[in-house]
Amino acid sequence: MIDISDIEAAAKRLSGISVRTPLLRNFELDQIAGGVVLIKPECLQVTGSFKIRGAYNRLRQLSHEQAKKGVVAWSSGNHAQGVAAAGGLLNIKTAIVMPEDAPRAKLENTRKLGGEVITYDRYSGDREAIARGIAVDRDAALVPSYDHEHIIAGQGTVGLEIAQDAAALKLPPDQVLIPCGGGGLSSGSAVALKDRFPDVFVYPVEPADFDDTARSLELDTRVSIEPAARSICDALQTPMPGELTFAINRKLLQKGLTVSDDEVRHAMRFAFRNLKLVVEPGGAVALAAILSAKVATADTTTVIVLSGGNVDIDLFAEIQAEPN
Repeated sequence: MIDISDIEAAAKRLSGISVRTPLLRNFELDQIAGGVVLIKPECLQVTGSFKIRGAYNRLRQLSHEQAKKGVVAWSSGNHAQGVAAAGGLLNIKTAIVMPEDAPRAKLENTRKLGGEVITYDRYSGDREAIARGIAVDRDAALVPSYDHEHIIAGQGTVGLEIAQDAAALKLPPDQVLIPCGGGGLSSGSAVALKDRFPDVFVYPVEPADFDDTARSLELDTRVSIEPAARSICDALQTPMPGELTFAINRKLLQKGLTVSDDEVRHAMRFAFRNLKLVVEPGGAVALAAILSAKVATADTTTVIVLSGGNVDIDLFAEIQAEPN
């Protein structure tokens, strides 16, 4: 279990590496919510998502011998780019197992950043098993996408920055909505937020068919999604909450919130047209939850995280062309 000191140490390692994304406000969004909404745009982060935080924090703590042998990771795309970028900064070879149907932009960017991409079929293959096999063959270190203390602590710097900046604005949050796949971002951020604001409600937000965290919180045990589940939110298609992340989330999070793909598409249009931000489907779920009134926001201060902006241009154009 990590604590606030782990997150503060990660923040020091990330100084000058990650971007301290601001907390933004938008008049129309405040009007819709009936309260204050603060937006944490991690779509403006290095490599276009929060994932550089955990990846760099993990790679930075490898021993010299481990670093020489390289690392292996598995990812739907954002963690892949974060690992490849961190490897480039630290001169560490990186190999990442990615779905063959991952957004083209994520595959191409991972390669451009120097990562070796190994593809698999996300609906029939086991990416973690593939990655672990490669790591054994190469005697390389593993960089999980969420279920590791260093990853959780690195992602927790998002919550640390929210807590610090909200306090500076004199707008203590009543609730924070965080996109949730395996739970690294929500668990790490919850630790930091609860340290500063013990009474804050932290909600994980998931695609409707990938509601494993919501159901796991309700049942107080980890459960998995149905094999036939599909969603536009490629970044959040994890089959089950992480063991370490759920141990934290079950203690610190409120109930899980879910949004439909149509609600996500609407949120992506709102973000572009009103916030002037490009947000990928998985990165837009917290905004979608506000716009579709999944949680009460009147007379409250709500923080939402836009966790990534890596979306293929064709899909983005298709969604923007749809009517509101």
